[in-house]
Amino acid sequence: MKNLVGAVMFGQSGGPTSVINSSAAGVFFEALKQKNITAVYGAEHGIVGILNEKFFDISKEDKSELELLKYTPSSALGSARYKLKDADVDDSDYKRILEVFEKYNIRYFFYNGGNDSMDTCNKVSKYLQSVGYDCNVIGVPKTIDNDLYGTDHCPGYASAAKYIANTVMECNLDAKVYNFGCVCIMEIMGRNAGWLTAASALAGYKGLGPDLIYLPEVPFDVDKFVASVKNVCEKNDNKCIVCVSEGLKTAEGKYVAECAVSANDTFGHAQLGGLAQVLANIVKERLGVKVRPIELSLMQRCGAHLASKTDIEEAFNAGAFAVQSAVAGETDKMVIFEREEDGGAYRCKNVLMPLELAANTEKKVPLEWITQDGSYVSDEFVKYALPLIQGDAKAPLEDGLPRFAKLKKVYATLD
Repeated sequence: MKNLVGAVMFGQSGGPTSVINSSAAGVFFEALKQKNITAVYGAEHGIVGILNEKFFDISKEDKSELELLKYTPSSALGSARYKLKDADVDDSDYKRILEVFEKYNIRYFFYNGGNDSMDTCNKVSKYLQSVGYDCNVIGVPKTIDNDLYGTDHCPGYASAAKYIANTVMECNLDAKVYNFGCVCIMEIMGRNAGWLTAASALAGYKGLGPDLIYLPEVPFDVDKFVASVKNVCEKNDNKCIVCVSEGLKTAEGKYVAECAVSANDTFGHAQLGGLAQVLANIVKERLGVKVRPIELSLMQRCGAHLASKTDIEEAFNAGAFAVQSAVAGETDKMVIFEREEDGGAYRCKNVLMPLELAANTEKKVPLEWITQDGSYVSDEFVKYALPLIQGDAKAPLEDGLPRFAKLKKVYATLD
């Protein structure tokens, strides 16, 4: 609906990234200059903050601190993993959201997150429509997993991919300095989609990548895995670098890291932990080589010191575009990226897609980008990912350390 006059509510949800705050900055700066927007609020801990009527008055923040959000990792307003029930099952949360929106005259709602967050955004949008409350709702994409449907890529992915590629290059150099062999198994985030683990191939583009890459899109066979590691070791003085997605599954659909142990179990190991540790135990037992398991864990999500400038700028622009679209009358949509290549040069533009298409839908690495034996990715992936990690942008230094944004976080009140 066009010409809505009222306040903005913005929330962050799901796992943090290096650039989610850049999207927040895009929303805030654009919203603060729109004449139809009377106030700009940032929900504390996403939808939970709205339900608890706890949100910050962004107009109270210093512009210089809002500018620093572009270079500040994690979720500055606090995140949430709260799943709304379907309104036809339990509409109590929706009634509370409507109550808060009416009280503060919220006419624009922006939710920044991944699959589950877009589900929340979609549910709120549909409910407000069903009760006839005028509020333009736009989802702002975010996820390092890069698995949101409909968009070429997601804000946050490129920076995480750049972190992974850099880390793999450094670990490759470290693991191969000695005159004795070592198998290094690196576990990378990605439960059902292998975009992050595939990013390790960017290190290979510079000659310092893994020897083997395994993604959850392809069933994992432990015997073939061990045989491949052995083959690499025989050719490379017992040295081998392997990158694996945390969500590797067997042909039966069981997560490898969760496989129960029995007399007939394929793995034959009683020690279960992280996937890298599980596979390290197997390789050590079967091949008798030194093995070092490495789990990147949370570090890959918010490594802002290796953030992609392209990622930061695209995240900011996505937030600003969401506001511009909502003010122009768009609603019930999510911002997506369309890639444009003109003579080989990378360009990306923002467009809108219906929210319901993004909610709870996963985009996986195309099978044609995975080698036939399932142990690496093709040059097509490198061609796809390389433009996304370009450029360097960091927070200014203060005493040699990054100066991240320090928000006042003044709670909103009605005068």
